[in-house]
Amino acid sequence: MIASTCCLFPLTHPLSPSSSSSSSSSSSSSSGSSCGNPICDHGLRPRQVLRRGRLLLLLLLLLVLRRLFGCRKRGRRRRRSRRRPCGVVLHNDGSLLGQRRQVLLGAPLGSAAVPSHHFRLVYSSLSQRGHYPESPDRENQDCLCIRTRLQDNPNLHFFGVFDGHGQFGAQCAAFVRDRLVDILSADTRLLDSPAEAYASAFLATNTELHDSSIDDTMSGTTAITVLVSGDTLYVANVGDSRAVAGVWNGSAVVAEDLSCDQTPFRKDEYERVKQCGARVLSVDQVEGVKDPNIQHWGNEENDDGDPPRLWVPNGMYPGTAFTRSVGDSTAESIGVIAEPEVKVLKIASHHLFFVIASDGVFEFLSSQAVVDMVSKFEDPRDACSAVVSESYKNWLEHESRTDDITIIVVHIKDLSHSGPIGSNGILQTSSKASQVVERVKDEKIVLRMSEAFHHPGSPKEPSSACVAPSLTHPLSVET
Repeated sequence: MIASTCCLFPLTHPLSPSSSSSSSSSSSSSSGSSCGNPICDHGLRPRQVLRRGRLLLLLLLLLVLRRLFGCRKRGRRRRRSRRRPCGVVLHNDGSLLGQRRQVLLGAPLGSAAVPSHHFRLVYSSLSQRGHYPESPDRENQDCLCIRTRLQDNPNLHFFGVFDGHGQFGAQCAAFVRDRLVDILSADTRLLDSPAEAYASAFLATNTELHDSSIDDTMSGTTAITVLVSGDTLYVANVGDSRAVAGVWNGSAVVAEDLSCDQTPFRKDEYERVKQCGARVLSVDQVEGVKDPNIQHWGNEENDDGDPPRLWVPNGMYPGTAFTRSVGDSTAESIGVIAEPEVKVLKIASHHLFFVIASDGVFEFLSSQAVVDMVSKFEDPRDACSAVVSESYKNWLEHESRTDDITIIVVHIKDLSHSGPIGSNGILQTSSKASQVVERVKDEKIVLRMSEAFHHPGSPKEPSSACVAPSLTHPLSVET
């Protein structure tokens, strides 16, 4: 029985120590019998061997469990504040991506007039499905919505990006995309009290999601939306996606954040969820690697990839790195709410454009870096491509995967801007940007408009992000 137990382990077992022939013969003579296995020849008893094998299996199991369940949605990595050279579209360098051609499916150029204040919005969008080596067919959990002329009013336009998370994140994001704008558009208070209508629409959408057939116990979505009402922007945010404006300050285009990420890094959000019973700890603190009593994690720009997360009092879930979302019914019990923060901005001549994007963009790019890139391009389609390309590249420089990446760029045209701009109302393309465009022309890239714009119905590549026109509004674009 002893011999048979020992021989279960092959000669190349990782627990087998190396030995010389002399030591092997010495051990064999002292034990009196041997099965020929080096483990036995070195004096390890069967129980010791089994104990070590079980320990090894336990360690491997813990590593697998941590990877699968330790981080539902990974927090921000260290962002790069310095500018990096950017391409217009994703280029095939033959490294981590192999020789595979990357296809980005985006929206055509759109335009919406605001006749009450005599300017136009020219916009485009782009969504890149994340690269997950272990799940190559994983669907894009980001989606977006652009709907013009809400309530049949030519001065009301809606833009939104929704970043789903969890097992049913894609379904949650699509549900919120569809219902939020419908509820908002149906609210009679929208013109007179937009902020109040916004808050009501978010909460009503959250309730409907809870009551729907979608399992949102551990799934949900962020929502960053902009309502253009005449010359005013109403920005409603839930989660850690972001909106930012490009503003001319007399000498340069600077970033003005239109939303504030809702994470435990914010003192006010930290205190709010603590009062709701949440434990706020990083993964290392939960696992005992770091002291759980230390309630300071630096800032979002330098979190070393292990941000503070929210946990129920006596469990290791849900582990959200944000403090607000739509859905996430389990996390709702510890303060993860769907109530939006609404910021109001009066559009002036120095406002050149605004950007709405998921955290796949802002994971490694600051707001200013994104504004710098967008300001180089007169066409918002080129701006979207540049930002998505740079974001994708930065992800692969730091990790073996990428998040889903989604962006909407909206240029504000025909206002009397006072910067170095062209007659079209935005910054002229710099010579450096022109060089980038020329360089990328030679790259083996595919940037293709979704065939759904030309052939109604489902796109031929449903696994990639795509943009399809709304069935209810001729100028609406939804994904």
